[in-house]
Amino acid sequence: MTDPFSLFDQWFAEARASELNDSNAMTIATADASGRPSARMVLLKGHGPDGFIFYTNRQSRKAGDIAENPQAAILFHWKSLRRQVRIEGTLSPVSDSAADDYYATRSRDSQLGAWASDQSRPLDSRATFEARFEEMTRRFAGSDVPRPPHWSGYCLVPARFEFWQDRAHRLHERRAFVCSAGDWTEGLLYP
Repeated sequence: MTDPFSLFDQWFAEARASELNDSNAMTIATADASGRPSARMVLLKGHGPDGFIFYTNRQSRKAGDIAENPQAAILFHWKSLRRQVRIEGTLSPVSDSAADDYYATRSRDSQLGAWASDQSRPLDSRATFEARFEEMTRRFAGSDVPRPPHWSGYCLVPARFEFWQDRAHRLHERRAFVCSAGDWTEGLLYP
Protein backbone atom coordinates (compact mmCIF):
# COMPACT_ATOMS: atom_id res chain seq x y z
CA MET A 1 0.00 0.00 0.00
CA THR A 2 1.52 3.37 -0.97
CA ASP A 3 -1.41 5.53 0.14
CA PRO A 4 -0.76 6.74 3.69
CA PHE A 5 -4.12 8.52 3.81
CA SER A 6 -6.03 5.25 3.34
CA LEU A 7 -3.93 3.55 5.99
CA PHE A 8 -4.50 6.46 8.36
CA ASP A 9 -8.27 6.26 7.73
CA GLN A 10 -8.22 2.55 8.58
CA TRP A 11 -6.19 3.02 11.77
CA PHE A 12 -8.22 6.06 12.83
CA ALA A 13 -11.50 4.15 12.40
CA GLU A 14 -10.13 1.37 14.60
CA ALA A 15 -9.00 3.94 17.19
CA ARG A 16 -12.42 5.59 17.25
CA ALA A 17 -13.92 2.18 18.05
CA SER A 18 -11.39 1.22 20.74
CA GLU A 19 -10.17 4.39 22.47
CA LEU A 20 -12.39 5.40 25.37
CA ASN A 21 -11.52 9.09 25.29
CA ASP A 22 -10.41 11.47 22.57
CA SER A 23 -9.30 9.12 19.81
CA ASN A 24 -8.76 12.34 17.82
CA ALA A 25 -6.25 13.75 20.35
CA MET A 26 -2.88 14.50 18.83
CA THR A 27 0.32 16.11 19.95
CA ILE A 28 1.46 18.97 17.75
CA ALA A 29 5.10 19.96 17.87
CA THR A 30 6.19 23.34 16.58
CA ALA A 31 9.37 25.39 16.80
CA ASP A 32 9.87 29.13 16.78
CA ALA A 33 12.24 30.97 14.44
CA SER A 34 15.21 30.17 16.69
CA GLY A 35 14.36 26.47 16.74
CA ARG A 36 13.02 26.36 20.31
CA PRO A 37 10.53 23.44 20.27
CA SER A 38 7.16 23.21 21.95
CA ALA A 39 4.59 20.42 22.01
CA ARG A 40 1.00 20.28 23.21
CA MET A 41 -2.21 18.31 22.73
CA VAL A 42 -4.92 19.46 20.32
CA LEU A 43 -7.91 17.72 18.75
CA LEU A 44 -8.06 16.66 15.12
CA LYS A 45 -11.20 18.22 13.63
CA GLY A 46 -10.87 17.19 10.00
CA HIS A 47 -8.59 15.17 7.77
CA GLY A 48 -8.20 13.91 4.23
CA PRO A 49 -5.83 14.09 1.29
CA ASP A 50 -5.63 17.88 1.74
CA GLY A 51 -4.30 17.58 5.28
CA PHE A 52 -5.03 17.43 9.01
CA ILE A 53 -7.01 20.26 10.63
CA PHE A 54 -7.15 21.62 14.18
CA TYR A 55 -8.42 24.89 15.64
CA THR A 56 -6.91 27.32 18.13
CA ASN A 57 -6.45 30.89 19.25
CA ARG A 58 -4.23 32.65 16.71
CA GLN A 59 -2.68 34.69 19.51
CA SER A 60 -1.40 31.56 21.29
CA ARG A 61 2.22 30.47 21.53
CA LYS A 62 1.61 27.71 18.96
CA ALA A 63 0.23 30.25 16.49
CA GLY A 64 3.28 32.45 17.07
CA ASP A 65 5.54 29.49 16.36
CA ILE A 66 3.58 28.68 13.20
CA ALA A 67 3.85 32.27 11.97
CA GLU A 68 7.63 32.12 12.41
CA ASN A 69 8.14 28.54 11.21
CA PRO A 70 5.26 26.68 9.53
CA GLN A 71 7.01 23.29 9.69
CA ALA A 72 5.41 21.02 12.29
CA ALA A 73 4.81 17.43 13.34
CA ILE A 74 1.73 15.76 14.76
CA LEU A 75 1.57 12.51 16.67
CA PHE A 76 -1.35 10.21 17.38
CA HIS A 77 -0.87 7.60 20.11
CA TRP A 78 -3.56 4.96 20.52
CA LYS A 79 -2.52 2.98 23.57
CA SER A 80 -5.37 0.45 23.34
CA LEU A 81 -4.21 -0.50 19.83
CA ARG A 82 -0.50 -0.20 20.67
CA ARG A 83 -0.05 2.07 17.66
CA GLN A 84 1.13 5.52 16.84
CA VAL A 85 1.23 7.67 13.71
CA ARG A 86 3.71 10.50 13.19
CA ILE A 87 3.04 13.04 10.45
CA GLU A 88 5.38 15.85 9.40
CA GLY A 89 4.55 18.71 7.09
CA THR A 90 3.75 22.36 6.59
CA LEU A 91 0.95 24.26 8.33
CA SER A 92 -1.25 26.86 6.68
CA PRO A 93 -4.37 28.70 7.89
CA VAL A 94 -7.79 27.30 7.02
CA SER A 95 -10.23 29.58 5.20
CA ASP A 96 -12.48 31.91 7.17
CA SER A 97 -15.52 30.00 5.91
CA ALA A 98 -14.09 26.67 7.17
CA ALA A 99 -13.35 28.26 10.56
CA ASP A 100 -16.86 29.75 10.71
CA ASP A 101 -18.43 26.39 9.83
CA TYR A 102 -16.52 24.50 12.51
CA TYR A 103 -16.98 27.25 15.13
CA ALA A 104 -20.76 27.05 14.64
CA THR A 105 -20.67 23.36 15.72
CA ARG A 106 -19.00 24.10 19.07
CA SER A 107 -21.00 24.25 22.26
CA ARG A 108 -22.05 27.73 23.36
CA ASP A 109 -19.76 27.55 26.41
CA SER A 110 -16.80 26.63 24.18
CA GLN A 111 -17.64 29.58 21.92
CA LEU A 112 -17.79 31.91 24.93
CA GLY A 113 -14.52 30.47 26.21
CA ALA A 114 -12.81 31.37 22.93
CA TRP A 115 -13.74 35.01 23.60
CA ALA A 116 -12.78 34.89 27.30
CA SER A 117 -9.35 33.28 26.93
CA ASP A 118 -6.09 35.05 26.17
CA GLN A 119 -4.57 31.64 25.43
CA SER A 120 -0.94 31.16 26.46
CA ARG A 121 -0.72 34.54 28.21
CA PRO A 122 -0.10 34.86 31.97
CA LEU A 123 -3.24 34.68 34.15
CA ASP A 124 -3.21 36.14 37.67
CA SER A 125 -5.96 33.87 38.99
CA ARG A 126 -8.64 31.41 37.93
CA ALA A 127 -11.21 33.91 39.24
CA THR A 128 -10.11 36.43 36.59
CA PHE A 129 -10.75 33.93 33.81
CA GLU A 130 -14.10 32.92 35.25
CA ALA A 131 -15.10 36.60 35.52
CA ARG A 132 -14.17 37.12 31.86
CA PHE A 133 -16.27 34.10 30.92
CA GLU A 134 -19.25 35.55 32.81
CA GLU A 135 -18.68 38.89 31.09
CA MET A 136 -18.83 37.17 27.68
CA THR A 137 -21.97 35.29 28.78
CA ARG A 138 -23.65 38.64 29.49
CA ARG A 139 -22.26 40.28 26.34
CA PHE A 140 -23.74 37.63 24.03
CA ALA A 141 -26.92 36.88 26.03
CA GLY A 142 -29.83 36.25 23.70
CA SER A 143 -27.73 36.18 20.53
CA ASP A 144 -25.44 33.89 18.58
CA VAL A 145 -21.77 33.95 19.58
CA PRO A 146 -19.73 34.98 16.52
CA ARG A 147 -16.30 33.53 15.88
CA PRO A 148 -13.65 35.79 17.43
CA PRO A 149 -11.31 37.33 14.85
CA HIS A 150 -8.33 35.75 16.67
CA TRP A 151 -9.75 32.20 16.57
CA SER A 152 -9.29 29.94 13.55
CA GLY A 153 -7.66 26.77 12.36
CA TYR A 154 -4.63 25.31 10.66
CA CYS A 155 -4.15 22.50 8.21
CA LEU A 156 -0.99 20.39 8.23
CA VAL A 157 -0.18 19.21 4.69
CA PRO A 158 1.84 16.02 5.11
CA ALA A 159 5.24 15.40 3.54
CA ARG A 160 6.00 12.34 5.67
CA PHE A 161 4.08 9.69 7.62
CA GLU A 162 5.35 7.01 9.96
CA PHE A 163 3.06 4.22 11.15
CA TRP A 164 4.35 2.40 14.23
CA GLN A 165 2.89 -0.89 15.45
CA ASP A 166 3.99 -2.51 18.70
CA ARG A 167 5.38 -6.03 18.34
CA ALA A 168 6.65 -8.56 20.88
CA HIS A 169 10.18 -8.19 22.30
CA ARG A 170 10.42 -4.60 20.99
CA LEU A 171 10.62 -5.90 17.42
CA HIS A 172 8.20 -3.17 16.37
CA GLU A 173 7.04 -2.48 12.83
CA ARG A 174 7.69 0.99 11.39
CA ARG A 175 6.39 1.97 7.96
CA ALA A 176 7.45 5.30 6.49
CA PHE A 177 5.80 7.15 3.62
CA VAL A 178 7.57 10.11 2.01
CA CYS A 179 6.12 12.48 -0.57
CA SER A 180 8.32 13.63 -3.43
CA ALA A 181 6.91 15.67 -6.31
CA GLY A 182 3.39 14.61 -5.37
CA ASP A 183 4.13 10.87 -5.31
CA TRP A 184 4.32 8.75 -2.16
CA THR A 185 6.98 6.11 -1.63
CA GLU A 186 6.86 3.54 1.16
CA GLY A 187 9.61 1.84 3.10
CA LEU A 188 10.34 0.13 6.39
CA LEU A 189 12.47 1.46 9.25
CA TYR A 190 14.36 -0.51 11.87
CA PRO A 191 12.59 -0.31 15.24
